Amino acid sequence: MTTIRITSYGTGHNDDPAATDPVVVDTTSLHNPPDDPAVRGQLTQKTGRDIEVARYVMATPGADRLVETAMQQIRDRLAEGRHQVDVHVSCFGGRHRSVSVALELAFRLRVLHAFDGEVHVAHRHIARPILPSRSA
Repeated sequence: MTTIRITSYGTGHNDDPAATDPVVVDTTSLHNPPDDPAVRGQLTQKTGRDIEVARYVMATPGADRLVETAMQQIRDRLAEGRHQVDVHVSCFGGRHRSVSVALELAFRLRVLHAFDGEVHVAHRHIARPILPSRSA
């Protein structure tokens, strides 16, 4: 059986996951609640598991294209006959953008594309404290 392992994480924690030839998804170009004064107060303490955060992140222009590019890379690896595909989804803190995109990928794999194998999702830094902004 084929397994897809999706790991969300924050590069600011300096302990990125390891894997051979993972699909790498950098979400730092997407909207980040802690950086937006309009939503900072209501969304920062939530995570990408919360629908409000996921909607906010995925509403970023280009977010759907980013997810579709990752989906194509996953399909390519599956077409090569791989039995395990690792997907590393990063942002700076690992609580908002990477989690939202990781869950969107899992949804598309499980539901929209009826992937027959197993899809596992791990959020490496979701419970860590919010990191100071890189621009601070």
